[in-house]
Amino acid sequence: MENTTNAPVGQLKTNKGLLKTILLSLVTLGIYPLVVMSAVSNDINIVASRYDGKKTMHFCLLAFIVFPITMGIAGIVWYHRISDRIGNELKRRGIAYSFSAADYWLWSVLGSLIVIGPFVYLHKLFKAVNLMNAHYNQNG
Repeated sequence: MENTTNAPVGQLKTNKGLLKTILLSLVTLGIYPLVVMSAVSNDINIVASRYDGKKTMHFCLLAFIVFPITMGIAGIVWYHRISDRIGNELKRRGIAYSFSAADYWLWSVLGSLIVIGPFVYLHKLFKAVNLMNAHYNQNG
């Protein structure tokens, strides 16, 4: 029997969440955020690379090698680019959720002045990735 849907065989996870990340970060002494952000970098490469021709650097490479060498500047560039790339993929797929590099600058950078801003950014990032992955799981 022939498969008539475009759904991929390998399904991407759609259960990323802020509370889960915070709690598991405490339990794993900070290791879980590396796992979840690595998954985000892998997910955008799986979903979008064939359409936009880009490849996002793996988060562990960024965190352990590039970030220290560039004294943090690479992290700013990485978050800006991945936010923009996820936002563009949401638009390309017709998903009605607003997310872009502006969210990174507004919530994670300026929002850090009110302490909760980076948490709002991570919530928006995880929701955007979950929506993108769900659409990919269903439509390829």
